[in-house]
Amino acid sequence: MRTAVLTFDGFNELDSFIASAILNRVKRPGWSAEIISPTPFVTSMNGVRVERQQPLSFAREADFVLVGSGVRTRDIARDAAILDELRLDPRRQLIGAQCSGALILKALGLLEDVPACTDTVTKPWAVEAGITVLERPFHAVGNIATAGGCLASHYLAGWAIARRASPAEAESILHYVAPVGEKDEYAARAMAAIGPYIEKPATAAPL
Repeated sequence: MRTAVLTFDGFNELDSFIASAILNRVKRPGWSAEIISPTPFVTSMNGVRVERQQPLSFAREADFVLVGSGVRTRDIARDAAILDELRLDPRRQLIGAQCSGALILKALGLLEDVPACTDTVTKPWAVEAGITVLERPFHAVGNIATAGGCLASHYLAGWAIARRASPAEAESILHYVAPVGEKDEYAARAMAAIGPYIEKPATAAPL
């Protein structure tokens, strides 16, 4: 499974790096997670400069597209050139958004009648954009998933691993990255959050 981690100028490091690091712990042939962006280099909200691994067009080829958040997401969600490049297809791709990344999914028409999770800062903007915001860390409908809160990024990674590898592999990896002394509790909580969206991915959980 090839994952495109969409990363724009002003990105939140926790979103892009935690998810990509967890996804890359899957050691299967052809499995990789890469940072993609519209420019060769992007700078985070805290001044970390990163070189992209793939161009933005890679999003159309990827099996899983993860849209990270950042301080410029509202502007990006209004950028016609970027949106046109992101011709995503939820019929064949897993698609996830972290926090303000939900605004980009909305701009792409992927959240019509689909509720979403986001962070507290983004919530009023999401509501203004017509998104039904859930007070949950994670939610998925079919192949589209959203997470709210920087440290909820492992839910998106775990969901994708469970869907395309196996739930057991997802739990094992989440257990490994969890803090020592809290591993069982941490992995169990994560699997409880994503579990309802693994076995029957086409069915939404009750609101």
